Amino acid sequence: MNDATARPFVVVPCLNEARAIRGLLLGILAHCRDVIVVDDGSSDDTAALVAQMPVTLIRHPRRRGKGEALRAGFHMALKLGATGVLTMDGDGQHDPADIPRILDAARRFPGALVIGARMLQRERQPSGRRRANDFADWGISWGCGRPVADTQSGQRWYPRAAVDLVDLPAQDFVFEAAILIAAARDLDLPIVSIPITCRYDDSARHSHFRPVRDVLRITWYTFWRVVHYGHMVRSYRASHGSPPCIHDPGRLLDAPPPTPLANAGQPPGH
Repeated sequence: MNDATARPFVVVPCLNEARAIRGLLLGILAHCRDVIVVDDGSSDDTAALVAQMPVTLIRHPRRRGKGEALRAGFHMALKLGATGVLTMDGDGQHDPADIPRILDAARRFPGALVIGARMLQRERQPSGRRRANDFADWGISWGCGRPVADTQSGQRWYPRAAVDLVDLPAQDFVFEAAILIAAARDLDLPIVSIPITCRYDDSARHSHFRPVRDVLRITWYTFWRVVHYGHMVRSYRASHGSPPCIHDPGRLLDAPPPTPLANAGQPPGH
């Protein structure tokens, strides 16, 4: 089949997401029938709730990190015949309503890795996370040798060629940076971002991402990849001398922010 999105799988890594996982999966299933959930050693009711849903569940008996959770999901998707994989975090931060827009961008840019970039209502993002993400964008774009918007977003479309990078030697949150860099450098895949809304609920569980520790690990990995590929100055100029590729046919970045009245009756984070 020529359409790389002919059989997309959604892979959802999760850890202690009993509060959000059922609603998230209901939203995903409205757009995609092939869903793989990787429970990374949850100690709450996450796995029991997922087991009630028409999805494929993989359970890790103990926590192995986000990288291993994604790796397990990618391997299962490949085994089941996926033509590409769309990833979403299990905490409800990503809106399933954005799935059609991401898949549309994947069709418009064949072979591209598509990132749901949290560019809308960025003021909702905690300031510490925003600064950490900005720093990661600066460094990982250098690693990719091209500008990339929101390198830390977990809502992404991976074309089949990128999914095949599943066994890269990288763990935890470094895994996503590793695939991004290898897809850009080794496969020369286009990287396209579409704007999505920052969704943060103050009552949600604390993020598993630790800005200082995880950014340092990602930075260290990225530095050595920059050294590995060489031409460091040329790579820096290529990655910071132009804006990233943003696909925004609905001109969402130009739209005014919603008024409080427009959000009346919506739950926090919507």
